[in-house]
Amino acid sequence: MMSTKVTYRTARLALEGLDEGDSGRVLDFVQRNREFLTPWEPSRAEHYYTMEQQARLLREEDAGMAAGLLFKLWISKLDEPEGRLIGSVSLSNIVRGCFHSCHLGYKMDQDELNRGYMTEALRKVIQIAFEELKLHRIEANVMPRNQASLQVVEKLGFVPEGLAKQYLKINGKWEDHIHMTLINHAWEDENNIK
Repeated sequence: MMSTKVTYRTARLALEGLDEGDSGRVLDFVQRNREFLTPWEPSRAEHYYTMEQQARLLREEDAGMAAGLLFKLWISKLDEPEGRLIGSVSLSNIVRGCFHSCHLGYKMDQDELNRGYMTEALRKVIQIAFEELKLHRIEANVMPRNQASLQVVEKLGFVPEGLAKQYLKINGKWEDHIHMTLINHAWEDENNIK
């Protein structure tokens, strides 16, 4: 069972698990980035952009983390003491048994692009996934037209395993996704399944 109120640090970032009390911070992030994120996310009802809905989603994240099915961290810059959120990274659909895998998701504030923040955050989350959560495989599914996102995961060592046709319904349209994976090659030596 994992506590949601975890905090990690990198050279420039704080990565923290949030709870319902942080719904105002999350709402600020989604409202600031509403138009920017629309082409890359599922269609959102107007209710999504309310404090009540963000509080409910944070409660769901909390339950998912407690059950070991999700690991999500929100990103802020260390040099901004007010803790303005600039993105998030999630490891969802965590499956154990003979799989020990998850799906990677991430988003970045439109005003913080091309500064290396997402690469820095993902590098830390990959370390946590492999060393603390003891996962064997991380899967990232990226739309072919999202070149910036593809470059980030390629830079971190993810390799393409194929094209998933009409994989996710994004902004009202079924979109193809490139299936990218990163494997923890040290896992076999440390975590033999009996």
